[in-house]
Order: sequence, then C-alpha cells, then structure tokens
Amino acid sequence: MTSTVSITTETKSFPVTYADIKAAAGRLTGVAQRTPVLTSRTVNDRINAQVFFKCENFQRAGSFKFRGAYNALAQLSEAQKQQGVLTFSSGNHGQALALAGKLLGIPITVVMPEDAPEVKQVATRGYGAEVILYDRNETTREELGQQLARERGLAIIPPYDHPHIIAGQGTAAKELIEEVGDLDILLVCCGGGGLLSGCAIATKALSPKCRVIGVEPVQANDATRSFYTKTLQTVRNPNTIADGARTPSLGQLTFPLVLHYVDDMVAVSEPAILRTMLFLWERLKIVVEPTGVLAATALLEGIVSMHDARIGVIISGGNVDLKQVCKLLP
Repeated sequence: MTSTVSITTETKSFPVTYADIKAAAGRLTGVAQRTPVLTSRTVNDRINAQVFFKCENFQRAGSFKFRGAYNALAQLSEAQKQQGVLTFSSGNHGQALALAGKLLGIPITVVMPEDAPEVKQVATRGYGAEVILYDRNETTREELGQQLARERGLAIIPPYDHPHIIAGQGTAAKELIEEVGDLDILLVCCGGGGLLSGCAIATKALSPKCRVIGVEPVQANDATRSFYTKTLQTVRNPNTIADGARTPSLGQLTFPLVLHYVDDMVAVSEPAILRTMLFLWERLKIVVEPTGVLAATALLEGIVSMHDARIGVIISGGNVDLKQVCKLLP
C-alpha cells in the first residue's frame, strides 16, 4: 500500500552541516568504534573496480545507529536525561539508543514491532531499556510512541529524522574518506534516510566529485520514488527481509537533504539481497544483516557500475536473526 504526500523543499533550510558532523565525530571519539575498512580481490575482479567496504557491522551495538544515538543523547539537557528518552525502532536504533543510554545513565524506552527480530529485542533489553511491543496491523510506532511520551513526559529521539542523529550517522562516511581518500562513488543503504543524508553531507564536503547513491529494497522503494518525483512517497508495512528499511517514508528533515546532496537512488530485489548477504558471509567472512547489504547488493548485482573506479560501500549492520534468515535459505 502506497500513498503520496506533497512537500516543498525550496524553502527549507538545512538543519545539518558538515560542521555538525565534525562536532559529532568529536563526541564519538573514544566511545564509538572506528570501524574497519575491508577490501576483496574477488570483488574488485568481479566488478573491475576498487571497492572499500566500511564495516559498521563491527560498530558498538552492531550497526551505524550507535553513532547517531550517542550523539543525540549526549546533547540532551540534564532535566531530559533524568526524565528519560523514548524511541520507536525495528531494532538497531533501539538497541543503539539503549546502549548509549546505559553509558550516559539515561533511562530508555523503546517501542518495537512484535515481529522485530528476536536477536534485536533481546539485545535492546540486555542493554537495560524497557521494550514495548506493538502490532503493526493495529497501530503505528509513531502514534504509540507519541502517546507514551506524552503520558510519561519523555523526550523522543526518532530513528532518523533528527539533526543530531543525522550528524552522528555522517561520521561513518567521514571516517571512510579520511582513511581511503577520494571516491568516485559512495553507496549507502536507505531506510528513513538518516545514514544516507548524513553520509552525503560528509562526502560532498570531503570528496566533492564523488557520486552518492542511495539503495533500498524494491519492496520498500518509497525513497527512490520520492527522489524521482520530488514528492514525498510513503509505504505501509513493506514486506522485505531488510527490516531496517521498513520505514514508512523519508523524514521531513531527511527528504530535503537527500534531494540536495544525493546523486541517485536505486532499488534491489529480495533474492538479490539474500544472494549478496550470503556472498559477503562466505567471501569477506563477515556477518551482515539483510539491511546491511543493500548498498553492496546494488554493486554486486551490476545495478551500479563504473569500471576502474574507487567505490565506497557502507555495510550498515550485522544484527542477524539466524532463525529467521535460515528459513529463507535455498
């Protein structure tokens, strides 16, 4: 089920700049992992290019989400920190916020769909957060989250549509380019657009000629449709194995940023996502979740190509629910 919502971008000022990303990097120093960049001769030979995988599956809490979560919580007022914070998440943002809250002594409440991967539910509770489950067919996480936040007096830090979240996520591309130098293409997965917009801002500041391309599932291609129509498109409960990309739409902040800083958007099929995930498990010897391989899928399936190029790929996370994934294996 899809719908469209009109939005005017011409008059919107951009809430996040590269200066904000640099400031976020300072807050994250000594707290977030500076994740490794992996290369593969097999991949390079296969696509006739030099590929650099920025492996956020090795980030604390298992995904890039820790960057934005910690950056946002660190900037709350003391009163907000004492009262606590609420968020809504399919898993990775929830557990990242839970870990950041634990480190900073901030109570965290996470609204999660009851069908969220069990591994993500367990990890979120393990970091000390209260998890409240809901039925996707009966309510939306935003509606339930707003209601609970009002009742409990909690600040809300959403998964992607927040300037401090976006700035924190952009530090992933900042680190990658600082380590490997200029890129011709940077591929970034897209759900709500926090990682994509933050990385695009950082990339255009550090490697201005680099083309930034967002990647999402065909089953949840609202951002691609939004990019090409210049009108915000929405989708309800998309059926994709990439659970981190089941967001209803780009945000009021991320949509204008994507339109301004991102050069292209593409979508990849469910079988292609699964093939790429298994390929990276087998060849790079890393555990990556379905959402985490979206960017790599566009490259390895030939949807994006550029011979003799220097290509960056953000591997966004590695929180795999093996029970669910094994059901999908051929």
